[in-house]
Amino acid sequence: MGRFVEGADRNQTTLLPECLDDFIAEDNTIRIVDAFVDELELSSLGFEGTMPAITGRPSYHPGVLLKIYIYGYLNRVQSSRRLERECQRNVELMWLTGRLAPDFKTIAEFRRSNGEGIRNVCRRFVMICRDLKLFTQAVVAIDGSKFKAVNSRDNNFTPNKIAKRQEQIEQSIQRYLDALETADRTQPAEVEAKTERLREKIGTLREQMRDLERAAKLLNDLPEKQVSLTDPDSRSMISQAKGTGVVGYNVQVAVDTMHHLVVTHEVTNIGNDRTQLSPMAKAARDAMGKKKIKALADRGYFSAPEIKACDDAGIAAMVPKSLTSGARADGRFDRADFVYIAADDQYRCPAGQRAIYRFSSVERDNPMTLRTYWSSACPNCPIKSQCTPSDYRRIRRWEHEAVLEAMQSRLDRQLNAMTIRRRTVEHVFGTLKHWMGSTHFQTRRLGYVATEMSLHVLAYNLKRVIRILGFTRTMRAMKLAGA
Repeated sequence: MGRFVEGADRNQTTLLPECLDDFIAEDNTIRIVDAFVDELELSSLGFEGTMPAITGRPSYHPGVLLKIYIYGYLNRVQSSRRLERECQRNVELMWLTGRLAPDFKTIAEFRRSNGEGIRNVCRRFVMICRDLKLFTQAVVAIDGSKFKAVNSRDNNFTPNKIAKRQEQIEQSIQRYLDALETADRTQPAEVEAKTERLREKIGTLREQMRDLERAAKLLNDLPEKQVSLTDPDSRSMISQAKGTGVVGYNVQVAVDTMHHLVVTHEVTNIGNDRTQLSPMAKAARDAMGKKKIKALADRGYFSAPEIKACDDAGIAAMVPKSLTSGARADGRFDRADFVYIAADDQYRCPAGQRAIYRFSSVERDNPMTLRTYWSSACPNCPIKSQCTPSDYRRIRRWEHEAVLEAMQSRLDRQLNAMTIRRRTVEHVFGTLKHWMGSTHFQTRRLGYVATEMSLHVLAYNLKRVIRILGFTRTMRAMKLAGA
């Protein structure tokens, strides 16, 4: 072989086999995983099987299976079958489990049966981060992202999808019938095989048509008018990043802006973020152990009742207002050009006139009390064409509009708030999706998907803490976690 580094002879026996611990470096991450799980009170966290049964075959301790999963998600190995193989050949897992090698069914059943316990472990790690004083700034960035479910777009149906698909199938059937009629007229011997093939295609399409009719009947009984056949809890959602639809789940996260740790997360099958601001902000406040926090979110979270709920809970929300008015695009004054004078409860318009209070009303869909203002000078105003095509320019003000104005004032003072939000939370989503691969979730149903997401978040936070504190301080913190 010349002057190359040579390996040991495979047939050479050693008198004293190496200790398994010698293969694991002193600063290997799995030592932290081992210390973290050993200090957990698994029974109080909700894990099953912490007390062994008196009779029957001995079971694996939940701590062993939890270590396998944490190791797997740290190293982008989420499949139970792949974890089974790694337990048999991976030296790190042999060290972590004491050479135990559960089969894939046991590994998969542990994740299925201990969802609440796994989610509690994720919360427990956040509490450790809080005890380590990693949330001192009390500022979180909130965002949501669409993650693909185990359900293709072809197996998700809405009334519009069914109608378009039925139209396509009818056109295909007619095209095959025309080809079949042509083949019957010509009658050459070599066309017989083609004729039989056309009949098979027509039969397949008609069966698909019957399946679509059954799906349409099923949709009539569903309030959402949407059904997914593979994963019933998944929904078709618009992905703003790609500009296309995706069948999956909407994952909400609140990320600490100082150390980029995921403070709290939630998996939903609601396609928009409009109602998620206050629940996520309150959960983040409780997880951080603070009385008051700041919450940064994008326009998709703008909802007056949600912002008011945050304000009542001591949370200073910072959400840009949605641009829903078309006045500015039409070259007219928009709402921002009218200045509210709180002392007089009046608005000053761009022409210098006063719009006074006229009446109050309550919206039909959203129970918000709105006060309406307008000026008597509108019909004779010289710049009326730049203001409104109606007789009067009506201005509606929510009874708690002062909360929204205070939030806008905070945004005006902190001009980089949305930049901080974007660089904080979108990197987290990019990292998680990269780890998960193109298929994203591997489990089905909302509860199991939430468990899977908790394992991803736990692995992400663990890596972040090791990067922030270093191996030695992290190991010390894990050993003190159960104290």
